[in-house]
Amino acid sequence: MKMVKSLLLGAAAGLVGVAGAQAADLPVKAKPVQYVKICSLYGAGFYYMPGTDTCLKVGGYVRAEVNFNAANSFAPNVGASGAHSSSTYFENNWRTRAAITLDARSQTEYGTLRAYLLVTATDGNSNGESYAAPNGIPSGTTGFSSTTNAGHAAGYTRLYAPSAFIQFAGFTAGKTDSFFNFDTQPYSNQSNYWGSNQGGNGVDLFAYTAQFGNGLSASIAAENNNGHRLGITATNANTVLTIAGATVANTTYGGQGAPDIVGNLRIDQAWGSAQVMGAAHELTFAYSDASAGVSPSPKWGYAFGAGLKLNAPMFGKGDYVIAEGSWTKGATSYVASGASTGSNNVSMGGVTTAAPFWDAVITSGNGTSAANVDLTTAWSVTAGYEHFWNTQWKTSLYGAYGAVKYSDAANLIVGGTATSSANWNYWQVGSRTVWTPVTNLDLSVEVMYQKMDNDLTHTATVGSNDWFSGIFRVQRNFYP
Repeated sequence: MKMVKSLLLGAAAGLVGVAGAQAADLPVKAKPVQYVKICSLYGAGFYYMPGTDTCLKVGGYVRAEVNFNAANSFAPNVGASGAHSSSTYFENNWRTRAAITLDARSQTEYGTLRAYLLVTATDGNSNGESYAAPNGIPSGTTGFSSTTNAGHAAGYTRLYAPSAFIQFAGFTAGKTDSFFNFDTQPYSNQSNYWGSNQGGNGVDLFAYTAQFGNGLSASIAAENNNGHRLGITATNANTVLTIAGATVANTTYGGQGAPDIVGNLRIDQAWGSAQVMGAAHELTFAYSDASAGVSPSPKWGYAFGAGLKLNAPMFGKGDYVIAEGSWTKGATSYVASGASTGSNNVSMGGVTTAAPFWDAVITSGNGTSAANVDLTTAWSVTAGYEHFWNTQWKTSLYGAYGAVKYSDAANLIVGGTATSSANWNYWQVGSRTVWTPVTNLDLSVEVMYQKMDNDLTHTATVGSNDWFSGIFRVQRNFYP
C-alpha cells in the first residue's frame, strides 16, 4: 500500500513539474506602462516629460484675419514721414499667423522653476505697406522682411519670439511684457496705439517679484532701454525738422548707458486687481555739433501710471471692466507703446495726418555738453468692458485717449514755424463681438472710430483726421 501511494505521489509531482515548465515557456503579458503621465500641479494641459519630474504644456493658435483701414492686428497705420501713400489704406490688409507656446515647470526646494516660450510665424500680403522691425528686432534680422511689398506682390513671412523667459524664486529673466503694463487689452484684437502694452513685441528684462500674501506683490525690473525709445531730434546749423520728410540732423539716441528701471505694487483678489507703477528712462544723445564734436550729457525721463480691474459677475459670468492711465515726461513709450520712432504719420481714409512724437527735443546750445534738452510730455488712458452673453457669445466696448505736448522752444523746432503747433491728441472708441461656436474656435468682428486733432502746418495743414476701421478674424486656439 505504501508503495502504491509513493507511485501516485511521484506521478502527481511529475505532472506538476511538466505543467510548470510548459507555463514558464508561455509569453508573459507586460504590465501597462503610462509613458505620458498627467501633471495636475499647475492646472489643465500639463503632462510629465517621460523620465523626468518636469511638467510641460504645449499650446498656441492659428489665426487668419483681414483688416480694413488698419494695419495688421488692427493697429493704426503709423509710420515715418513719407512711408505710406495717401491711398494705401482704402484697401484691405490680409494676414495669417501661427503661434506655438511651451511652458515647462518643475518643483525645487526654492519653489517652481519655469521656462516659457512663445514663437510666432506671420505671413502677410498688404498693399504698399512698409514693415518695420518690432522693438528689439534689428532690421536685417534673418527671417524678417523690412522691404515694401509693391502692389500685391508675394507676401512676407516673419518668425520671432515675443516671449522667452525663465522664472525662479521670484526672479524673471528674458523677454516678456514690461512690468509697467497693467491693461493688456483683452477686450480688443488691436495692437493699440495708446497704453503701455508691450506684449506683442516683448522687452528684454531682469526682474524680481516679492509676494507678501493675500495677493499683494511688488516688482522691480531692469528693462532694455532700447525697447522704450521713441527718438530724439535737434537743431544743428539751423536745420529744422520738417514733416514733409526732409533730412533731419542727428535725430537719434546714443548708445545705451543704463537700463530702464521699472517698479510696481500690485494686488490680485477675487474682486479684481489694482496696480500702481513707475519707470525711469535714460536718454543718451548721438547728436553732436560738427565743429565742436560734443554731445549733451545724458538726461533721465520718467513715467507714472495706475490701473484697476473689477470683476462684474453680477452682469454676466466672466464680465469685467479694466482701465489704465499713464503720464510721462521724456519716456513716451510708456503711454504709447504702439507709436513709431520719431516723426509719425497716420494714413487713413486717403488723408495723411502728421503726429510728431519724440522723447526729447534739443532746443539750443549746439556744440556744448550743456545743450538744452526739452523732454516731451504725454499722457494716455485706456479702458474696456467685456460682457459674456453666454458660453458662446461675448461683446466688448472700449476706448482710448492720449495727448502729446511740447514746450514752446521744442514746438518751434518740431512745428517748423512760430505759429505752427506740434501738440496733438488722438482718441478711439470701438466694439468687438466674438462667437465661439465650438470650444477653442473664435470668430470675431470688430469696428472702431478714431480721430486725431492737431494744428500742425508746414506747406499745408496736415492735422485733423477721423476714420472708421474694421477687422474680421478667425482663430483656432489649441490650448486647454
